[in-house]
Amino acid sequence: MVASAHPAATAVGARVLEEGGNAIDAALAMAAVTWVAIPAQCGVGGDAFALVRDGGSGSVRAIHGSGHGPDGADLAFFAARGVASVPLTGPFSIAVPGAVSAVAALGELGASRPLAELFAPAAALARRGTTVSRRNAVDLAGCSSMLLADPGSASVFARGGRVAREAELLVQEDLAATIDAIGSDPDGFYRGALAERLVSALRSLGTPLSGEEWADQRALVCEPVTTRYAGHDVHSTLPPSPGYMIAQQLGLCGSALAGSALLGADAVATMARAAARSFADRFSVVGSDQDAWRSLLSGEAVASARAGLAGRPLVAPVHRGGDTTSFVVVDADHNAVSFIHSNAFTFGSGITVPGTGVLMNNRLARGAYLLDGHPNALAPRRRPMSTLAAWIATAPDGSLRAAGGTPGGDGQVQWNVQLLSHLLDHGLEPQEAVDAPRFSVAPGSDANAIESPLRLSCESRLGEEVVASLVADGLPAVTVGAWAGGGGAQVVEVRDGALYGGSDSRQDGHAQGS
Repeated sequence: MVASAHPAATAVGARVLEEGGNAIDAALAMAAVTWVAIPAQCGVGGDAFALVRDGGSGSVRAIHGSGHGPDGADLAFFAARGVASVPLTGPFSIAVPGAVSAVAALGELGASRPLAELFAPAAALARRGTTVSRRNAVDLAGCSSMLLADPGSASVFARGGRVAREAELLVQEDLAATIDAIGSDPDGFYRGALAERLVSALRSLGTPLSGEEWADQRALVCEPVTTRYAGHDVHSTLPPSPGYMIAQQLGLCGSALAGSALLGADAVATMARAAARSFADRFSVVGSDQDAWRSLLSGEAVASARAGLAGRPLVAPVHRGGDTTSFVVVDADHNAVSFIHSNAFTFGSGITVPGTGVLMNNRLARGAYLLDGHPNALAPRRRPMSTLAAWIATAPDGSLRAAGGTPGGDGQVQWNVQLLSHLLDHGLEPQEAVDAPRFSVAPGSDANAIESPLRLSCESRLGEEVVASLVADGLPAVTVGAWAGGGGAQVVEVRDGALYGGSDSRQDGHAQGS
């Protein structure tokens, strides 16, 4: 079973499984296709995280493909330029991309086929072109000024002085060549002729890269964060990913959600307060290269924080949703991959390196603070905090229960908690869970939004009575459109020996079994 936010990615993943590939093979093929088919949301120049379950041993491993900030980017660099936060777009917003290192590490965990073979469908798709979907058209229109201002991006995404429109064909021949090169030698993206071309082009624009931090990029493969919830072990990703926040919020909610009505006012209030507390803790104590987050998950810390949630008004440092995409693969042996990757914000920095098709992220702008002494203050070789998180849930005997993820900036950790509660507390099937009414506290801890007014955004399908009850309880609840809460969740679940998939109706994709 596979589930993704784009039909082309779902199709290639299902085909790899049908042809005898395993979950890792399918995930690698899907990652490359999404680089081509959803360029606003992810790409070669972005970052990526994944969880991988081995169907034989039952072990779960985490892959962290986040990149360093430039060696020349520190507080003094930006102070000299008179800015209070890292610019959201342009050359100063870029971190070393980690996505390629993540797929390379994923392949080393158990791919049964050569990377070049698995990337070939994506390269072919880029050469013949993809039809601009409605979602892609909205993203292109929303970022048109930024894309048209950059010669590299304009050469890819523009047509006669305007960005491509819905149903037009988007051909990416340079990206196809880059995907071929990565498939043959992923290390060459960081340490070779392609790497030199990318770094040289970015340095010419003013990005303070030394080149050494680029060459030193490696994905981290490690044990995940694991917490017990509703009789299951929930595994997620470590900082700079906010996956630990899923564990913290589940701990803060405790058994309260199982005893509350599904998406009733009590349940929504509990999850909202847990999220706000988790974001406040993240801003106060968590750095991307420190272990302070571990103290937040201790039994004593969780119990103390939980006791203070009831009746507590929301306090936390409107989040920008960003653009990310996730997908899930489970094969017949219950090997599982939950994969999530991103450019940070929509089309990232807006800069595409000419001749390569590589659109660069703006993760440095989103995840590093220009606050002296802060645990997440900008510093050379400090990875900026990320919004990307993946999860896998296993039963006490180690068997697979479910795998999932969702895009959505700081909404991610909140919606993942909601998904897990829907599945484990209330027994919803995956499609019911991903399509359920959604809500989120904002802002979270994006560097550019930490002082924005707090609000609790609720899809109108939650119902007027629930929203009114939240307001009466002192929560700053506001209603948004019925399907406008954000995200694009993907879930695959094992139920009674069969695989069930769910793909968020807020996106363009679907789930498909084989």
